Amino acid sequence: MREVALGLLLAGFALSTNGQLTNVQPIDLPTALRLAGAQNLDIQIARQRLAEAKANHQSTVWQFFPWISPGVGYRRHDNLIQDVAGDIIEVHKQSYDIGPTIAAQVDIGDSIYKNLAARQLVKAADFGLESQRLESVLAAAQTYFELSKTVALSDVLRESLKISQDYQQQLHEAVGAGIAFKGDELRVRVQTERYQLALRQSLEQERLAASRLAQVLRLDTSIPLAPQETELVPLTLIDTNAALHSLVSQALRLRPELMQNTALTAAAQDVRNGTVYGPLIPTFGAQAFLGGLGGGREGAPGTFGSSEDYALGLSWRVGPGGLFDVGRSRAAQARFEITRLNNGKVADEITRQVVDAFTHAQSLADQLLTAKTNLATSSDALRLTHERKQFGVAAVLEDIQSQQDLTRARSDYLSLIAEYNKGQYALERALGHFADPDRKK
Repeated sequence: MREVALGLLLAGFALSTNGQLTNVQPIDLPTALRLAGAQNLDIQIARQRLAEAKANHQSTVWQFFPWISPGVGYRRHDNLIQDVAGDIIEVHKQSYDIGPTIAAQVDIGDSIYKNLAARQLVKAADFGLESQRLESVLAAAQTYFELSKTVALSDVLRESLKISQDYQQQLHEAVGAGIAFKGDELRVRVQTERYQLALRQSLEQERLAASRLAQVLRLDTSIPLAPQETELVPLTLIDTNAALHSLVSQALRLRPELMQNTALTAAAQDVRNGTVYGPLIPTFGAQAFLGGLGGGREGAPGTFGSSEDYALGLSWRVGPGGLFDVGRSRAAQARFEITRLNNGKVADEITRQVVDAFTHAQSLADQLLTAKTNLATSSDALRLTHERKQFGVAAVLEDIQSQQDLTRARSDYLSLIAEYNKGQYALERALGHFADPDRKK
């Protein structure tokens, strides 16, 4: 069994002859975002919390309705009993009743405020579901770009490895012809081996990123995922030149976390009002028996006929859980103040998140321009080096250095594109919404 499992694991890491993962499943960004919104476990948990809140609200509605208890009752008495005149007499009797009993005891004040609080908790759970959806979509987007970055870096290293191998072969032939120094060949060989090592490490990161994305999307992690679009390009969803204060205002208006906490504050307020005003409203009780009653003295003929009993009542509860329960009222007031203060805390946190995400996005945009310039400079440097390449120590070292600079510049540029795209989605998440996943700028 262990050998079979090991074989399946190794099959998932299978490499083709050119160092690429095989048996991969292509996926694009819109598909990843849609799957995250549909299959993510955290979202499914949030949906069940919403269903629970709705069920609890439904239960508070049912508290206004009476309950019915159909059944059969039997009673018997033997020996002494006191009659209505006060005399003690010996009696042997029995009775039985058949029919439904309709009873209702409604704590009107408590039921009203519990219903109001439960309604607000449904709203809070709904906003919690939306918040979790945004978190899951953001996780999917960032994991997708991480996978795209590792795939792009593997391509860069693969190309650099091929160039270094070709250069090493040229030097090997030149050394054989006696026109090149053996040390130069070894220097290039060291560079080739470094590229081989870096490529293998990059392929490992590529596979790990694919596994993390599959986990977020609830796909089979044994099947490697690969971005369908091989070219990593920057996506601009939010203009980094926008006014920061307008973005903060937008976030405070749209973020579901703030709306969720507002609903929780309203629920706490309803609970507090229930402890203050609920006991002033009386509890209503009613009971009705509609059935038949039979029985009589022992040894005498029994009697059976219809019987109806009715009872109505109003009552107030004084003491614990009712009027003058100061501790209960103070506790409810404290819970309300806690949720109200949390509302301000959430607003401050949202503001900070927008500022941080906007600052990060601006910085990445500037870094991306610098990296693009550096890539062009490194490409020109390598081109000029190739134009004057000679088989000498200085020329070989210069070529190696130029190739390394270009590889590093390309890697930095691709990494910054991935980070820039992550930052754009993080900024959208901070603002409380996501655009159409098919939209690109």
